[in-house]
Parts: sequence; structure tokens; C-alpha cells
Amino acid sequence: MEEPSTELLESYARLLDLVRSGQADTRPALSERTGLGRTAITQRTTTLLDAGLLEEGDLNPSTGGRQARTLRFRRDAGRILTAELGATSFTAGVTDLMGTVLTMCHRDCDIAQGPEPVLTEVEDTLDGLLADLGVEPGEVWGVGLGLPGPVEFATARPSEPPIMPGWNNYPVRDRLSKRYDAPVWVDNEVNLLCLGELRTPGLPTSGDLLYIKIGTGIGAGISNAGRLHRGAQGCAGDIGHAAVSDDSTVVCRCGKTGCLEALAGGAALARDGETLARSGTSAALAAALDEHGTVTGEDVTAAARAGDHHAVQLLVQAGRRIGAMLATMVNFYNPSIILLGGKVAGAGDLFLATIRETIYRRSLPLSTRELRIERARLGEEGGLVGAAYMVLDELFSVRYFGQWLSSGSPNGMPGLHIAGERG
Repeated sequence: MEEPSTELLESYARLLDLVRSGQADTRPALSERTGLGRTAITQRTTTLLDAGLLEEGDLNPSTGGRQARTLRFRRDAGRILTAELGATSFTAGVTDLMGTVLTMCHRDCDIAQGPEPVLTEVEDTLDGLLADLGVEPGEVWGVGLGLPGPVEFATARPSEPPIMPGWNNYPVRDRLSKRYDAPVWVDNEVNLLCLGELRTPGLPTSGDLLYIKIGTGIGAGISNAGRLHRGAQGCAGDIGHAAVSDDSTVVCRCGKTGCLEALAGGAALARDGETLARSGTSAALAAALDEHGTVTGEDVTAAARAGDHHAVQLLVQAGRRIGAMLATMVNFYNPSIILLGGKVAGAGDLFLATIRETIYRRSLPLSTRELRIERARLGEEGGLVGAAYMVLDELFSVRYFGQWLSSGSPNGMPGLHIAGERG
């Protein structure tokens, strides 16, 4: 079968999107939505039915005219493998073709071990999830992976990630596509968290969103008019390494000084909390140090929730630094919504209130007049939903759709991205 023209592929993608989103579920409804005639709609839906992407359902109740048979997207025609890797753990899952998480698993894992042991553990976890669901290898349509560092989206390779020694330029896509015989896409984890929120009902899809993850490090996902903005090379939103201080005594993991995450991220809270513990200034943190031999960012937030004054001050100071950076972004970008996620973002109301107060105090009144600042809505599965939609957006894009439409599945096409680039 000859690959359809770009115009025809756009038409197929539009029809599929209307059915997938529930905006149209019959041929007459598709015709009304697209302006295409009855013959064109019939030809296109027949192609999509033959490819196994759509299926026919029951007849709709008659409204006086001829009954129309419903159309449904076959969300169970394939499965998407997803994983979101953080600095100290990862979450893996399997979704259907609508981005719904069918099963997931969380594992502690140090990203600094390097790509070989970490990806081996991710693969073993995914294999176990596939086995639990009874998914056959041929049902895997794609793999989506989020990494806690800069990723060149076009090549799916990490680019000098500060907290990921040994990962620079590692061929993540080549490894996973060979393992699962399916196309693979890789992005920064915060972009995927942002995308997951964008695709979850409840936010205005036309909104300009900033997703801020405050964990071990700090990063931002940016959307413009409901679409993820990655930037020219894929590293837009890396605010954790923006300079916010002239203090040269605190060296960031990236090797520079004065970075936001080196002063306000989870690792910074752990460092400063341990200093308070060792000096005996904070009894609560000293107890945590005695019990565990170290102090973590979670220990600081727990101590703050328990009323420890010194831990509260650490959080307030971090909140002010983060709020000041976000105020700069608000003045520059004028988003409609800011969502705060990550372990540190769950530190409590005082931390979030400090960030909010700093943003409103340091931003232009017009830029904050209708600004919403809220906690992220999705938990652990947010990055998995985003990873699934990253893959689905690419698979159903004009760039790649025509490459696999005739076979009805992208499985068995690990080099799909290469074909798309040539196209």
C-alpha cells in the first residue's frame, strides 16, 4: 500500500482524534465536524476500520432519519510501555492507547548508578508488568521514557545531565527499541509530568501552563496554547540551573555556583538540614540523623510539619527563592496556570503559601490578575500518562502515521523514527 498523502494523513488523524476524544461517534457526526462529504467519510473510516484502529458499535437511536452505527476507537488494540525516572527512584507502567494506566510499579533506584544497571532494572520491571497483564510482545506499540536531566528530543539521548554520571549521549532509544521491537521516545521527566496534566480533563486545553517539579532538583515543563514547548533542542524549562545567587561557596551538581536547585531543591534542604542536625541546632533533625545516619529532604519537611522552627525556616527560605524565580517566569511568560509537583512541593501549606506570596509580590499585577497557582493533580502516575501521550502524539502524527497505517500497528518497527525523519 502506497503511503497516503500528507493531506489524507491529516484527515485520518483528525477523524481518529474526534472519535478518540468522544467529539464524534458516527459517520454523520464526523461529516458535520470536518465538513467532508459522505463518500469521503466512508472511504476514510473504512481504511481506519480495516487497519483495526476503529470498530463499529451499536446503532444509535433514531431521531427521525436513518440510524447511524457508532464508531469506537480500539483503545485495547495495543499497549504503551512507560517509565518516569527520578534521581532516587522510578515509576514504570503499562497504558492502553488512550493513556489510561493499567498497571504501575514504583522502585527505589539511584540514577547515578549509570544507564546499564538502571535500564536493566527498568526493563525487568516492565517485563514483569507485561507478564502480569498477559500482554504479548507483539501488542507493544511503543515505549515512552522520562529522564531527570536534559534530553535532546530528536535523538532521545541525554545531554550532559548533571545528576546522571555515565548517561551523556547514551543510546537509550536504540537499547529499548531493540528490546521491545517497537518505536521509542525519550524526554525530560518534567515535560512528561506537564503533558500528563495537560491531557487530564479539568484544565483549559488552550491555557499556558507552567508545571514546576520541586524534588531532589527543580525543573519546569512549559505549555503554549495547550501544547508542550520543548525549545530548539529540548531543554526549555531547566530553571534549576538558573543563577539566583552570587554565593560561590555552594557548588551545584552541574559544576556551577548559585543555581536555584543548589540552594532550594530537595538535595539543598537535605544538606542544610544535616548541618542543623550535626550542630545540634534542630533536635528533630538530629534525631533523624541518629536514626538514619543522614538527613533527607523528606526529613526536613517532616520536621517542619511537626513544628520544628529551624526546619520551617529552611522551607520558607527555599519557598522564597523558588517564588522569586517563578515571578520572573510569570513576568516573562504570563502563564494562566502554575502547577506545583514533586516531593518537596508536598511539604505543606506554609511552603506553598510562601511560593504564592512571593510570586504575587514580585510579579506585575496584570500578569497575576487571573493566574491560578495550585498543587499538581496527578500523583505518581502523572509522568506515565505524559509518557504514554508523548508516544501516542508521535505515532498518530502526520510524520509517522503513514509509515505504519497499512500494517495496523507500529510493533516490529523499532526504527520508525528514522523513517519519519527521512520523510
